[in-house]
Amino acid sequence: MRLLFLGSGSAFTVGADNFQSNLLLISETGQKLLLDCGSDIRFSLHAAGFSHRDITDIYISHLHADHVGGLEYLGFSALFDPACEKSNLYVSKELASELWERTLSGGMRCVEGDIATLDTFFTVHPIKSQGQFIWEGIQFHLTPVVHINTGYFVMPSYGLFFEIAGVKIFLTTDTQLCLDTAESYYKQADIIFHDCETSKFPSPVHAHYQELVTLPATIKQKMWLYGYHPGSLPDAKGDGFCGFVKRGQTFEFH
Repeated sequence: MRLLFLGSGSAFTVGADNFQSNLLLISETGQKLLLDCGSDIRFSLHAAGFSHRDITDIYISHLHADHVGGLEYLGFSALFDPACEKSNLYVSKELASELWERTLSGGMRCVEGDIATLDTFFTVHPIKSQGQFIWEGIQFHLTPVVHINTGYFVMPSYGLFFEIAGVKIFLTTDTQLCLDTAESYYKQADIIFHDCETSKFPSPVHAHYQELVTLPATIKQKMWLYGYHPGSLPDAKGDGFCGFVKRGQTFEFH
């Protein structure tokens, strides 16, 4: 099983040196689970030697464009390509209707001779609150994270906790530092892929490097950082992390 970072940058990544932080999990049988599907997915897939035809399954963590903006491309490509079947789409039940009604329907609702729904383009698998889904024998647990708190409600957003070949993996997706609410995942995980903002002007909605560097060494030593901004990066290894994930970097699990 391979985990490939199609990109490792933030929503504001530009150019071909890096792409948005979308990942591809590739099984021994050739099935491919896309973990988030940002607006530059057609470019990042092509750069890695893949196309829309390779994507059999998709997981969506939340509704920002760098995580869902490429679904229109994949959906239409599958619908009008006779050699391509619909992908399975795994998404939290509370996000499924909003994904269609507030994000995709404006451009995808009207097709020649019909009114489309999300099911026109994908085989949708809604996941119960804090539930899980199974792909290629792997159980993926949805872990709620705090990405944006409006003051009225917390925007639904989910990381993933899963195990491959005995290795426990925590993928945060976009998140603030949630060590207090997600402490068990940080402790249980053998490897952590963590959202890491590196902007000169920190936002309140991502874990910033300045925060992460204060974590205990026992956590930092199993943490890879991704979702960073363009430009120079701190010395992550020198500060006790595994490092910053590079575009195209692959992690093997046997």
